[in-house]
Amino acid sequence: MTDATATTPGAFTVGEVTAATDDAMRALGRDLAALTRPGDLLILSGPLGAGKTTLTQGLGEGLGVRGTITSPTFVISRIHPSLVGGPALVHVDAYRLGGADEIDDIDLDMTLADSVTVVEWGEGVAEGLADERLEIRIERHPDDTRTVHLRAVGARWAGIDLPGTATGRG
Repeated sequence: MTDATATTPGAFTVGEVTAATDDAMRALGRDLAALTRPGDLLILSGPLGAGKTTLTQGLGEGLGVRGTITSPTFVISRIHPSLVGGPALVHVDAYRLGGADEIDDIDLDMTLADSVTVVEWGEGVAEGLADERLEIRIERHPDDTRTVHLRAVGARWAGIDLPGTATGRG
């Protein structure tokens, strides 16, 4: 279902995808990787076990980065360099951070322009990192299916056929 109703200037919900399995979440991540470019910020939110890291694993596969994608909860941030000449994946877990001030302390501004940056648990914390971003909210249902809501913010995403839109896959 697509909802193009603007809620704030430059922001609108662009898609909704149902992912029935972990493999479907990884496939969605791979689909998103094909649409990303250096400088993109993706903010992931959802409850524990929703599939944020699983989606990021697919993104890493699609970007062709080095290293196993695991939750960076205790190290806060990991950089996965590209093996194929593309952007690195910077994977951040903001769960243990106290707010936007603490996210500034990990110097994401040093890598943001040249990487694809994913911030798990980033809602309410990471929006100040970039005016243009993709906000991804994941709902996990009792039957273990997930509904993934994609919300584009800024001109960067205008005209991009994201999964779950009328023209995008998913």
